[in-house]
Amino acid sequence: MINVFWAFVKKEWYHIIRDKRTLLILFGMPVAQVLLFGYAISTEFKGAEIDVLDYAQDESSVQLIHHLQSSGHFTLHNILTSEQEMEKGFKEGTTKLVAVIPRDFDKELFNGQPITLQLITDGSDPNNANTLVQYATTMLNDFQREQLSMRSTPFQIRVESRMLYNPQLVSAYTFIPGTIALILLIVCAMLTSLTIAKEKELGTMEILLVSPLPPLVIILGKVTPYAVLAFIDAVLILLLGYFVFKVPVLGSVALLLFCCLLYVLVGLSLGTLISTRSSSQQQAMMSSLMGLMMPSLILSGFIFPLSSMPGILQLIGQIIPATYFIEILKGIMLRGVGLQFVYLEILVLLGMVMVLLAFAWKNFNVRLQ
Repeated sequence: MINVFWAFVKKEWYHIIRDKRTLLILFGMPVAQVLLFGYAISTEFKGAEIDVLDYAQDESSVQLIHHLQSSGHFTLHNILTSEQEMEKGFKEGTTKLVAVIPRDFDKELFNGQPITLQLITDGSDPNNANTLVQYATTMLNDFQREQLSMRSTPFQIRVESRMLYNPQLVSAYTFIPGTIALILLIVCAMLTSLTIAKEKELGTMEILLVSPLPPLVIILGKVTPYAVLAFIDAVLILLLGYFVFKVPVLGSVALLLFCCLLYVLVGLSLGTLISTRSSSQQQAMMSSLMGLMMPSLILSGFIFPLSSMPGILQLIGQIIPATYFIEILKGIMLRGVGLQFVYLEILVLLGMVMVLLAFAWKNFNVRLQ
């Protein structure tokens, strides 16, 4: 009996070794997850870009700006000259933190008067905003200690922080846009890939293909109901966020719904592409969940800011549709921006739809031949 048992174990062992998909799940996924989480999940900032609104423009303010960059946590993105420039940067999403240096900074420093420095951040991402303020406050305190050691006149630098678009730091303002992006992408891609893979698995796809209907009409007919249902999902989540969690919609509702529809088309295009590469529902589901859910959750800026990740992960994040859709949602819903501030993200999503459909159509034609 023992010999039979070991023979059976040996047979299973050989079966596992020969199955590349099983080996990938056993060894590839754990290694990928450890590396991904290890590099992506970080609360430490390196090279975060900040702007400075320098009203003083004197020697001490220049020293302060250099000191903010000395730790390597911050890099100077731009020196602003007016509040209008600051507001434009926040609405465009290029500005995350602005340090406002008051007038007569050098004079007050030498006279030993209390000085108030203002840190203004984009509160649409509360975790990111809090971390930036904490780092900047630490650097300002270090600057104060250095200056006190070199001066005989005591003084005090007081830091005043202000969170734009989310002064109460409500976490729902971050999680509702991210949840919309994640749910729509997974639902659209997974359901679309499953329905077409099911037809191929049951052998009914060949029957449909020999029917008088063109292949494009068949695919569109399969995808259209899911497009409608996914769009209804998007509207439902937006309503829940607005009425239950009090997440505002400060921008154009029509523009917001158009962007949701465009993002749904991206998800459906991804699902169609996955279905052309999958031979079974199980393979389609694994590809949809593992290939889309984890990258969209971690590398889109939904939970962890891209700026704190290594360069290679930031590049990967730039090809994830959720990265652009989350930025669109935060811009329209929380910052109240219009088309002129999100048109680049819209063009990227539109380009993704065209590229994904082109690849899906190419793969579908290859299978027909």
